[in-house]
Amino acid sequence: MVDVTRGLAAVIGRLDRRGRLLWSLPKGHIEPGETPERTAVREVREETGIHSRVMRPLGSIDYWFAAEDRRVHKTVHHFLLEALGGDLSDEDVEVTEVAWVPLGELDERLAYADERRLVRRAAELLAEFGVDLDGAESA
Repeated sequence: MVDVTRGLAAVIGRLDRRGRLLWSLPKGHIEPGETPERTAVREVREETGIHSRVMRPLGSIDYWFAAEDRRVHKTVHHFLLEALGGDLSDEDVEVTEVAWVPLGELDERLAYADERRLVRRAAELLAEFGVDLDGAESA
């Protein structure tokens, strides 16, 4: 989720099992009757406090994780979202911190390689919209 006028993206931080803060993109579960696009907008609002709209799909990430002594498969559909308003907030109980990060620093900040690849794809799409990594909209 990006603020295209300022060249910033909202990211969330969660503590891992070792107590390390890992930064990632907002994401969550699709509710019954909800489209992946609506889920993305809702989860960004719940996890960051920011209202947004879908600009374009970015792709999906499939992964496995362990929960309560069982393996769980998850598919996450990611979208390039534009910030429309709201105040950055970490009130969601699943989120430890939220931050606005310059787009050019996301590759260094994000903990997961798959998400870093999506961010590079987002940069390509933003260039199509006339936005560079410094947030200056092209004339």
